[in-house]
Amino acid sequence: MKIGFIQTSPEFGSVESNVEQVVERLAGVDADCVVLPELFSTGYQFASKKEAAALAEEIPDGFTVRRLVEAAKRNKLFIVAGIAERSGRFLYNSSVLVGPKGMMGLYRKLHLFWREKRIFTPGNLPLAIHEIRTASGRKARIGMMICFDWLFPEVARTLALKGADIICHPSNLVLPHCPQAMITRCLENRVYAVTANRIGREERVKGVSLKFIGQSEVVGPDGAILYRASRNKEELQVVDVDFAAARDKKVTPLNSLFKDRREEFYGA
Repeated sequence: MKIGFIQTSPEFGSVESNVEQVVERLAGVDADCVVLPELFSTGYQFASKKEAAALAEEIPDGFTVRRLVEAAKRNKLFIVAGIAERSGRFLYNSSVLVGPKGMMGLYRKLHLFWREKRIFTPGNLPLAIHEIRTASGRKARIGMMICFDWLFPEVARTLALKGADIICHPSNLVLPHCPQAMITRCLENRVYAVTANRIGREERVKGVSLKFIGQSEVVGPDGAILYRASRNKEELQVVDVDFAAARDKKVTPLNSLFKDRREEFYGA
């Protein structure tokens, strides 16, 4: 299967333009599943909850999801994308999985980072696995997490225990540690991970300047970096993967990554 990411540089507040640029880049791409960054359509640094509410969209009926579904149908692929979601009076930092037949999954970020806590409500949906099937019959199991979730190993482990082959990880990273940490997340769970980050800078809140670090990447179950993007350029990258590697949890002939767990000793 071919999986990959688009590393973008969105213009804050220009939802239609940001979405259309991605849709254009997806045209004709030779991929089965592509991951987009966190909040790719809006930009990241909201000055207020009111501003976020004005830019957030209902899912699945909002403009962004509708355009992504159209792109997925036209290009016969699956897309994971980070979106600002409005649900009633609540705002969520969310990601969606869409495919040729429409929307398939919704995840709401469990672990909010810094000023996100002033804007969004923490996620309230369980971590879930979604099976995708390509036109050629290839199948894979996808789990989603968003950005700062990387710092909580329970997220990746839960997705792996539920059967994920790939962890799709929309991000807007400003801390320097995540690209290296995802090597460990993949190695300790024997899964693939696609981290889709953005580049650029936002300074929309007085005294708070955010520089996004790029370095989107695809990491394999053995911790190998299959591709890592630059720090400062927009990129689209796709790599070939073999999910047999993610489904073999044997470390040695006598050791199984999950069967050897000693849960009775893991209490908090």
